[in-house]
Amino acid sequence: MAGNRARLLPWTSVMAGSLVTILPLGATLPLLPPMGLLMLLAWRLLAPLALRLWAPALLGFFDDLVSGQPLGSATLLWPLAYFLVDALEARSGVRDFWTTWAIATVAIALVLAGGRIVATPITAHVDIALAFQVVIAVFVFPLVARFVAWVDLRRVG
Repeated sequence: MAGNRARLLPWTSVMAGSLVTILPLGATLPLLPPMGLLMLLAWRLLAPLALRLWAPALLGFFDDLVSGQPLGSATLLWPLAYFLVDALEARSGVRDFWTTWAIATVAIALVLAGGRIVATPITAHVDIALAFQVVIAVFVFPLVARFVAWVDLRRVG
């Protein structure tokens, strides 16, 4: 039973992060960071073996279903971000907070920009809102990473 829980905890935490988008929060701009993506990146950067390589596609599909994004956008973008993180991490060779944050920043910015391209027409004036969302997501990532580290400690400990 404990082994199943340890395997399911990363999945359920990413799915719970994706479910944050259905909370009834009133906002005039879409500034809520993509919590599911942040959880996925935190799991990848802090516990690389917690999720299998094919997990981001399924978790991205779940996020597409609950977030209202065009079906297939996170299904494509999340695995690409996962592989980008893997490539950047292998290339850097350093495992510290600043490197992890920089890698996550690149992945977050690219996924949000890709989501903007998929979800809205090019002529839509959403670039400033997107920039704010990227900045907020980048500054929320260390908190999410701290939470994932705490959950991972409980999971394996």
